[in-house]
Amino acid sequence: MASTKHVTSIEPEKESLLNKHTENHFTAGDVVRDIIIGVSDGLTVPFALAAGLSGANATSTIVLTAGIAEVAAGAISMGLGGYLAAKSEADHYAREMKREQEEIIAVPDTEAAEVAEILAQYGIEEHEYRPVVNSLRKNHEAWLDFMMKFELGLEKPDPKRALYSAMTIAIAYILGGIVPLFPYMFIPSASEAVVFSVVVTLIALLIFGFAKGYFTGSKPFRSAIETALIGAIASAAAFGLAKAFHS
Repeated sequence: MASTKHVTSIEPEKESLLNKHTENHFTAGDVVRDIIIGVSDGLTVPFALAAGLSGANATSTIVLTAGIAEVAAGAISMGLGGYLAAKSEADHYAREMKREQEEIIAVPDTEAAEVAEILAQYGIEEHEYRPVVNSLRKNHEAWLDFMMKFELGLEKPDPKRALYSAMTIAIAYILGGIVPLFPYMFIPSASEAVVFSVVVTLIALLIFGFAKGYFTGSKPFRSAIETALIGAIASAAAFGLAKAFHS
């Protein structure tokens, strides 16, 4: 009876500790990745296009028309790419889960040995992991989930992930693409508008690069400089080539 009282006194204590402890982990990695993909391309590609057309002495109307067309096409293309990538990931998970499920049924002893091998890699002794293996063999759903995560390293994807990814990337691309085109909406002369476009876009790239570094765990200031530098190189190259061909 003494041991029973000891166990029951521990359980509320564990529950209390779990309730008090809050882990602040960043769990929106997929969404942030989609936003980064969309905004980075949205800022850079229309920026380079606008700079290139300005270098060819096009009017602001032409630059704006071409830029809007590019943003629309780019958003559709990038969104579709995100959808197909997420769909392929989900299809791959489904295929591997079916294969693993068949193996659990066909060769359970082999799969159980694989569980034991995985646990042993974490320094768990045989007398410690044997009850875990036996427990998993009694629960096929938990067994399958364990194998998917620890043998194959696959997490179950969100069924709506493909659609969300497509929408996130497309919207992010549009928001990013509007920035370098904004000055052309108000300044008739493309040669003047391109100067404001460069300033506005480089500021946006610096802010975006800083935010990207902050959320991804890298150095924010370094990320800001790298992102702005890439955009500047792309636009300078487009502007220079347009000038060269126009001459």
